Amino acid sequence: MPEELLIDVSPFESRVALVKDGAVEEVHLARAAGYSSTGNIYLGKVVRVIPGMQAAFVDIGLERPGFLHASDISRALVATANDSDGHKLGIRDLLHDGQELLVQVQRDPMGTKGARLSTNLALASKYLVLMPRGDQVGLSQKITDERERLRLFKLLRPLAEGSDMGLIARTLSEGSPASSLNDDFNHLLRQWARVVKTAEGAKAPRQVFQELPIQTRLVRDLVGSETAAIFVNDADIHQRLHDYLNQYAPDYVDRLRLYTDAEPMFELHNIERELLAALEPTVRLNSGGTLVIEQTEALTSIDVNTAGFLGTKNLEETAFITNMEAAASIPRQLRLRNLGGIIVIDFIDMKDAGHQESVLTKLREALARDPAKSQVEGFSFLGLVQLSRKRTRESLTQVMCGGCSHCNGSGYVKTAESTCMEIFRAIAAEHRADVNGPRAATADKNGAYILTSNAAVVDRLLDEEASVYQSLVAKLGHDVRLAVDSAYRYDQFDLVFVPGRSI
Repeated sequence: MPEELLIDVSPFESRVALVKDGAVEEVHLARAAGYSSTGNIYLGKVVRVIPGMQAAFVDIGLERPGFLHASDISRALVATANDSDGHKLGIRDLLHDGQELLVQVQRDPMGTKGARLSTNLALASKYLVLMPRGDQVGLSQKITDERERLRLFKLLRPLAEGSDMGLIARTLSEGSPASSLNDDFNHLLRQWARVVKTAEGAKAPRQVFQELPIQTRLVRDLVGSETAAIFVNDADIHQRLHDYLNQYAPDYVDRLRLYTDAEPMFELHNIERELLAALEPTVRLNSGGTLVIEQTEALTSIDVNTAGFLGTKNLEETAFITNMEAAASIPRQLRLRNLGGIIVIDFIDMKDAGHQESVLTKLREALARDPAKSQVEGFSFLGLVQLSRKRTRESLTQVMCGGCSHCNGSGYVKTAESTCMEIFRAIAAEHRADVNGPRAATADKNGAYILTSNAAVVDRLLDEEASVYQSLVAKLGHDVRLAVDSAYRYDQFDLVFVPGRSI
């Protein structure tokens, strides 16, 4: 199945889209604030150690300190700590306030949370990942051929042992000649030497290594054997990518093309429309069923519905067909929307255990094509499927959207009817207060109440709720004057008494 990588560059934004069989698989955006700090290495300073969380906050020069958990501290650093008694080391045994150390961003800052940090440093290239503080050789799980795995182990073990560092073979290393792997390895060694030199004598916080620009980084990470073409609409970026590929992946140079057509690249491939659709909670399946995707801070829920699909045989068969289509579609939506963390899927109930297993198999097969690491649990006793997907940056919705000023991000506002009920309670409370004894605020018999609200609320007061409203106003002893303000939401109103001389 051929893939195309489309790189759209403009003075205000860079966008990269991976298109497979005419459908958008993945989208990345970079604006003035930058693309992502994931992979950057910093000389950081510990500003607070929190024993209760077995973690520390580290200032790396970003808006908020990063979060470093004890489990993300490398074994090399743990080994240098005093462990003469053989007891399990706590965070205070490993770190102290004011300590300076090299850390790498594992996950971008999100919302009110700072970046997730690790001292397990890693430098990635086209074929390899160098782990300066590691000592193991690993292979991508997507390399399944046993002969190839054995070949790569034989090639990489001497390199790792000779440098006293760890190495991981990326998926693209499969079938690559030894010379390419050696060149990649030497490039990474030079890169690490520059990191060490920059950090020496530097004062924290300071960035000592920056990942590649978005265009080059994604060419490195997304371009593979299935990539038929790489289109870029900017001559300077095209030259930069040409130089990069020529040096590190010469087999892909002939697939790089400068896009010069008048029609915008993303419009030609309908990517603009797909981006807008990816911001909507509802996804329509070809059968007529739907997915309803709701993203929260803690997790993402996906509800599978038959919707317009009525089936042909019975309920079990209808549910199975819809669930199978949903299982194939959900991984693409996760990748397109960049949804990570915990994902809970509410498939349509199926009684047949074989059907359940088929749906899980389809889901795992589709997830296997996703570069992001994921793990799937089976159906729970409630009929839910839980999976986790590695999250390193903000989702598409978080990048392109902000909280709604009307609902404050909840997705709901009170109806005009509900606001009318609150107004009635407020008027009744004013009446009770006056009955219990005249107040200074309403002592002026010539004064009146001013009730300000949204036009829809005022219309309902004068129409559907007119009889109740008029009976309550009649008990007040003062007129109530209605005022419409378009700035008020459905759930907002003000009831204020104004003395006669002020009206």
